Amino acid sequence: MSELKIHCLPRLLDVVREQSYPLLFVTISGAHLYGFPSANSDFDLRGVHVLPVREVIGLDEACETIEISRDEPGLELDLVTHDAKKFFGLLLKKNGYVLEQLFSPLVLHTTQEYEELKSIAAGGCITRHHAHHYFGFAETQWKLFHKEAPRRVKPLLYVYRVLLTGIHLMRTGRVEANLLTLNRQFALPYLDELAQRKLAGSEHGTLDEADMMFHQAEYDRLRGELQRAFEQSSLPELPSARPALNDLLTRLRLR
Repeated sequence: MSELKIHCLPRLLDVVREQSYPLLFVTISGAHLYGFPSANSDFDLRGVHVLPVREVIGLDEACETIEISRDEPGLELDLVTHDAKKFFGLLLKKNGYVLEQLFSPLVLHTTQEYEELKSIAAGGCITRHHAHHYFGFAETQWKLFHKEAPRRVKPLLYVYRVLLTGIHLMRTGRVEANLLTLNRQFALPYLDELAQRKLAGSEHGTLDEADMMFHQAEYDRLRGELQRAFEQSSLPELPSARPALNDLLTRLRLR
């Protein structure tokens, strides 16, 4: 862990312990997961809570999603948790966000059922159609990147992170969201330099027109790689984990 993470960890754990409902897991997402946090990057905490039976069988609307924000000296964070039923439903769709949250190695809170859930998701939730999530996410990030003036390094790193995560997932069936870890496989020499420019501060974090021509070509090339990885992927067409998720949810509710 970096010095920043060691300093903030007790306060992050305090926020987790303050939650009203039992938690299945809480992990760290965002820039810390992606491998290029700045010194002032906020913490994006994501997880799953479990509503008691009495709150899901009545007429009143249950707290399917809970969002908490903290902006304190030295610590800015957002915590978002979904009820287990909602999260399991998202796992059965081509939703890369929830996969990355589930498989994040930056774990703040864990349970035995969390380990079971990861096993279920790895074996029965990942399909070749998750590629569509990464196509759409990359296109959205690329458009946002182009709208800015001057164009910054940070959103460009997000574009590359999304494309490499999608290609890796289609080829291996494994979720990897850390850009620097991914680049050990892809060996793109410019990525480490871009990450260093972001970390160095805003004065180093913009791009000129010569940069733009190069990155446009790389964006088009990697989209083509993702398309080929999708077409050649041996991942299943549909998820098969619904019965196992249903059984786990039932046990969590009755626990």
